[in-house]
Amino acid sequence: MKTKNKTKYILPTLAVLFLLAGCRSADPVIFSIYPSIGIMGEPITILGSSFGDERDASFVTIAGAQPTGTAYLEWSDNRIRLRIPELGEAGLVFVHVGGRRSNGVIFVNEAALPRTVDGRTGLGPMVSTVMPHAGAIGSIVTITGSGFGNSRGSGGVFFSRNAQGAWAAGQDFIEVSEAEFGYELWTDREIRVRVPDGAVSGNMEVRTARGRSSPLVFEVNGSPGTKDFVDRRSYIITYSVNIRTGIAEAPNTLHLWVPFPAVSAAQRNVEMLFSNPAPFILDYFGTSLYRLDNLEAHSSTDVSMSWTVDVYGIRTSVQPQEIRREAISPMRDAHTRGGPNLPADDPRIMNLAMSIIAGETNPYQQARRIYDWMLGGNIVWDARVQGDIFSVLETGRADTFLAALLYSTLLRAVGIPSQPVAGVLVGRDRQTMNHYWAEFWIDGLGWIPVDPAMGAAVTGTGAIPANFVPPVADAYDDAAAFYFGNIDSWRIAFSRGFTDISQLDPRGRTITQVRSYALQTLWEEVIGGIESYYSLWGNIIITGIHAQ
Repeated sequence: MKTKNKTKYILPTLAVLFLLAGCRSADPVIFSIYPSIGIMGEPITILGSSFGDERDASFVTIAGAQPTGTAYLEWSDNRIRLRIPELGEAGLVFVHVGGRRSNGVIFVNEAALPRTVDGRTGLGPMVSTVMPHAGAIGSIVTITGSGFGNSRGSGGVFFSRNAQGAWAAGQDFIEVSEAEFGYELWTDREIRVRVPDGAVSGNMEVRTARGRSSPLVFEVNGSPGTKDFVDRRSYIITYSVNIRTGIAEAPNTLHLWVPFPAVSAAQRNVEMLFSNPAPFILDYFGTSLYRLDNLEAHSSTDVSMSWTVDVYGIRTSVQPQEIRREAISPMRDAHTRGGPNLPADDPRIMNLAMSIIAGETNPYQQARRIYDWMLGGNIVWDARVQGDIFSVLETGRADTFLAALLYSTLLRAVGIPSQPVAGVLVGRDRQTMNHYWAEFWIDGLGWIPVDPAMGAAVTGTGAIPANFVPPVADAYDDAAAFYFGNIDSWRIAFSRGFTDISQLDPRGRTITQVRSYALQTLWEEVIGGIESYYSLWGNIIITGIHAQ
């Protein structure tokens, strides 16, 4: 009897659900495509459901390319047949119906596949699957295939960068970043990486010493905002170090760690154009290591070099309510730690940071409150100030160096990954001056730039001398608003965070520099018979600027 009563109520309920389902148009779904590897101009068949009996305003995209009307050969509710349009090497097939988009299915241009030679395929990397096909900045992607090599070596995974349009084939690429803990696993058949800061939807490929894989499309989504790289400027810079030796005898060695422009999503194509002498190691923890052997007494030696670098301004738009903190974050673990230069775990810093955020829990809003506090009259800008972060807390006085350190430290104290950035500002007549700013990490979006000093528009006896006027000084009506989340391209960064360089010989005598254009623990090391010498590190000289 109870079973009959249940049936009595269930049957009308199901009838109502089916009626409601029939009133709603289902999203288009692709079951399969044939062929999945084809040639441009030949037919491709798409099988699925809810395509509609007539094409009308509906359409198909393949790797971002939309076929012309004459390319369609057949259109029904569960079957579409059309000719393959001009496209790149690979991409996703979508069916668009009434403003709704189907799931994506991979299609590969046969012309891009490796050819067999004497019955054998090449030994280069071949990608079979990418899981998932979409994800946010910092998310994990697993790539399976073959020929990757048992270790990464000089290989890498590259994502599209600055593609125009949501599904344009990217012509510029950005590599997965070691600094962002991007490489989790590398074997001959499987790679696990994190989507790098600056990546956009488009092609993704594996590169090794044996060649490149055929690209597959990866969609960057799930971001709590947007970040655009704009106003590119290409700089040619030169600088030098002059060594004057006093009392010396052989054997002796002088090591110099000379910084070069930092590589990031906003700084690209860093290349050495000239060096005399040649560096002992070109890239050693973000520096070029020079080794000068057996310097003679009362001699003069010059080390000079020239680099080129492309610098982009950054514009961000963030929806704070969309921010989601990852449960496991190597970025948070690494960039919220306290240390000698960033004492985020000191009770004085923690208490101040908590009082500033005043109960706010959103990391983006927390970062904004700390920025507003620094610009709200709590800091007196003084280019002559010395000391450390705690002297700022005691006196309320800071220069750009201490301001960048204080900002990063306060953010770390509330659990926001952050780091100071050191480099130079480029002003009128191409003059440069050392400058410091900061950046903080938002899961799913990447690094967000902040420049408290430029936001405060300090001049004169403040952080920026009156005779140094950056070309952007009058470009923004509200500097305080602009320099939180945005940055100009009239600057060159030489280090992001502190670089810990260990001395090469425990018997060596070391020299470090504070408030220079890079943040590194070691600049010079003398080993052996040099009793006295003098080093002069020259300014960064801009010898060429090209804007685009």
